[in-house]
Amino acid sequence: QVQLVESGGGLVQARGSLRLSCAASGRTFSWYAMGWFRRAPGKEREFVAGISWSGGTQDYADSVKGRFTISRDNAKNMVYLQMNSLKPEDTAVYYCASPGRRWNLGGRGPDGYDYWGQGTQVTVSS
Repeated sequence: QVQLVESGGGLVQARGSLRLSCAASGRTFSWYAMGWFRRAPGKEREFVAGISWSGGTQDYADSVKGRFTISRDNAKNMVYLQMNSLKPEDTAVYYCASPGRRWNLGGRGPDGYDYWGQGTQVTVSS
């Protein structure tokens, strides 16, 4: 079965950086778009970034554009989220996700994704 496992979360000071990783297994990774979502305490899960199956197209939430970069390595079955200039409001559990169908991009809604990781906590202190 499809498995997504995130890593790289932690505690960082404001204006610092973190790199999240997501290891995928269970199907042909390079056929599918990938995405990152996050859920802050007391808030709904929200879209952060998405990347096409080839890596040639990326999409970002306005709140992270210019600070976060999504990338993938299809040879290693990995997707990454480089987070720079972190802010306290970036504090959340971050989830890796992938659609069940071979869309170019999974879209910004969580309903477009069928497979989810367990999440990794990111805490940004002020």
